[in-house]
Amino acid sequence: MNFAEYRRAFQPKCPQILEQVESLQFVQEKELSCDPNIEPLFPHTARQSLLVAKKGGEKLSRVLQIGVVFSGGQAPGGHNVITGLFDTVKKMHPQSKLHGFLGGPDGILQSRSLDLTKEVLASYRNEGGFDLIGSGRTKLESEEHMKRSLKTCQSLGLDGLVIIGGDDSNTNAALLAEYFLANHQATTVVGVPKTIDGDLQSENIPISFGFDTATKVYGELIGNITKDALSAKKYYHFIRLMGRSASHVTLECALKTHPNLTLLSEECLADNTSLLRVVDEIATLIERRETLDRLYGVILIPEGLLEFLPEMKRLIETINELISEGTKEEKIPQKLSGEESKVFSQLPPSIQKQLLLDRDPHGNVQVSQIETEKLLIAMVKKRLEERKKFHGTFRAVPHFFGYEGRSGYPSNFDANYCYSLGSIAAFLVREKKSGYMAACGALHESPGTWEPKAVPITSLMQLEKRKGKKVPVIKKSLVSFSSEAYRTFVARKDAWKWDDDYQMPGPIQLFGPEELADAPPLSLRKSS
Repeated sequence: MNFAEYRRAFQPKCPQILEQVESLQFVQEKELSCDPNIEPLFPHTARQSLLVAKKGGEKLSRVLQIGVVFSGGQAPGGHNVITGLFDTVKKMHPQSKLHGFLGGPDGILQSRSLDLTKEVLASYRNEGGFDLIGSGRTKLESEEHMKRSLKTCQSLGLDGLVIIGGDDSNTNAALLAEYFLANHQATTVVGVPKTIDGDLQSENIPISFGFDTATKVYGELIGNITKDALSAKKYYHFIRLMGRSASHVTLECALKTHPNLTLLSEECLADNTSLLRVVDEIATLIERRETLDRLYGVILIPEGLLEFLPEMKRLIETINELISEGTKEEKIPQKLSGEESKVFSQLPPSIQKQLLLDRDPHGNVQVSQIETEKLLIAMVKKRLEERKKFHGTFRAVPHFFGYEGRSGYPSNFDANYCYSLGSIAAFLVREKKSGYMAACGALHESPGTWEPKAVPITSLMQLEKRKGKKVPVIKKSLVSFSSEAYRTFVARKDAWKWDDDYQMPGPIQLFGPEELADAPPLSLRKSS
């Protein structure tokens, strides 16, 4: 038996209440408020109540036809959402069928799907990646998209459509749910929270799936680098981590590995920290560590940092605005104001080019593609030379950890969590609860005691300006300064600067003591 075969045999654990297939229902717990600006746009799905699983209900006697789609980037555990969905609908009725749309939302628009059978799914249980049916980033926004999606669901006779994705993908789910109800389409639309960034969360959605696995992968890599830094004693490692807007990934990895310095975008935003101030903070760290005879260190950087620094934020917003107005890239530098032009001119040519070229689907600068770690290395080197307090040789090594964490074997936590989310989605389709996102509470406890929930997607939404106009989107959740994870970080981060309290989490544990193998993210754990 090879490892893949061994892993496929793993049986995910899920909340015990979900085993009550014939006597389980989701009941209203409390109404969740909705942004007043959102409510008029979603008359059929706004102001829905939070649902919780309770014993009770009637046995399902009809066959269910359900479609499922991956949307957006990969996250470990996606296949377990599908197997959890499949196993549950088969328990509800053995003749129920699951259709996997191919290539993401485009599969819905083009009505391309695969019949997901027990045999097809057998080799994908507990596997990483999204290769079973593929994924895509098409936004289901236009009236034409809505009509084609409705037609596809009608042609397949779908009772439900499960959209596995992040904030934009679940915004698509909310729009489809509203459109279907407005047009008397019987297909129930359910979302599943997926993103390694961890920024799709709320009071009732503790974390998105994939976050645990990705941060454990990055934690191992960072831990290895800390040991190398401590061994070689001559390199500063600048490590940028995937996370786009929020710093959840960076914070989790800091708690796992104890680097010398961790930059959090949210702290920079709250303190109105400039780029030069960040550079000075790093330079001061390097200078003081030299007095301790330490010419090495490890620095963590969230990939979205630049958008949270005031002068860079203004520069990026101006460039986005000029691009939306049709300004050619080569003309943009000439149209910048005096202050913005000054900031732009201080950046290395490679960073200037990255700011002007690649755009995301919304027409904005792809901040995630900017090599912030290289920018900081160049500026810190220059600053050290200017201040003349550092007398050693500044040797820096840039790293970016991103795709390495997106498609690996899911951790036990993610395998269990995803399987549970798929099962919850099946119940929501059975009960025709459209416009909801599957969720679980009490994730810091053992899987058997997790609390299945369903959260109205509209309760997570706000209006946001994209391509020059305000549209409804799910609000990204940033690191909370009141969270236990952040308070722990604050209490320890200064000591980490000088003490070299490096930790090596090691590889993901898939078997062994439950406190290691089934451990949730540190960000979710409660104090004892």
